[in-house]
Amino acid sequence: MIWGMNKVQKQELTHEQQQLDIKVESYATKIQAFSTQINSIILDKEHQTKLALSCLFAGGHVLFEDLPGLGKTTLSSALSRIAGLHFQRIQFTNDMLASDVIGVNMFNQKEHQFEFKQGPIFTQILLADEINRCSPKTQSALLEAMEEGFVTVDGIRYELPHPFWVIATQNPLFQSGTYALPESQLDRFLMRLTLGYPSRSAEKLLLQQESRYALISTLAYIFNENEIVEIQKLVTQIHLADAISEYLLDLAAETRKGMHGLSTRGLLALKKSAQAHAFIEQRSFVTPDDIQAVFVAVVAHRIGLGEVETLQLMQKINIH
Repeated sequence: MIWGMNKVQKQELTHEQQQLDIKVESYATKIQAFSTQINSIILDKEHQTKLALSCLFAGGHVLFEDLPGLGKTTLSSALSRIAGLHFQRIQFTNDMLASDVIGVNMFNQKEHQFEFKQGPIFTQILLADEINRCSPKTQSALLEAMEEGFVTVDGIRYELPHPFWVIATQNPLFQSGTYALPESQLDRFLMRLTLGYPSRSAEKLLLQQESRYALISTLAYIFNENEIVEIQKLVTQIHLADAISEYLLDLAAETRKGMHGLSTRGLLALKKSAQAHAFIEQRSFVTPDDIQAVFVAVVAHRIGLGEVETLQLMQKINIH
């Protein structure tokens, strides 16, 4: 029985809901193939890779935050290859300008007019590597693009390719040469993930195997552009029972007690992430397990708490 629905309601499921079940099931093999391939590159991090895939399916951007050398860029490169989308990478530095990201108008002497030269942001998957090493002004150049899928240059708006997915990495702020991302930009990321150190057994395998980048080049494309777009549409149709909506509202209310709590946009992000997680789990409806699986990654960076504190906050709310 669909969680939060009684027997009568289940019998009244529409033809569209039944078709959704079939479509969700039809992607099961590809999702399993994705998991197998990505986890052959990033060892012992199944939860993080599943959340990253949830971001893509939900149409949201993901921020990886960790020490250098723990696999952030490797995971981002592997994700882009398996997703089968056009990919570009920007290595952010402290002298990078906004025009280096979004593009610039250049004068064409032959045509005697200005022409817009697209920057690397005009791609389907953008790896923004070490995003907090550039200045706040350059960071802000990504805001409109991440939220609306457009960039504006000299008063003219240019549409970005679809789908458009930003995978950003950042180093801890205690490292030299970093600039903290403003709250407005942090909120544009659907999830913030941390890989952490691999287990001893995983690290031993890394010592024995060849370069991760050599292995990435052997990965097969699992999805294509049309499939990603269809999945993102299907995710929005994943059923949300009234009891699940109440659970989401209870969680949001708990974050707002005596602190800067989860905004309405953050609440919608939590819902969308849970729907994507349910899709990956081959269900056409959201359960409390889906919400709990994504809660910390979606909420912690929005309310300024650590992962442990955010998890403890979630555990205060009982499921009815």
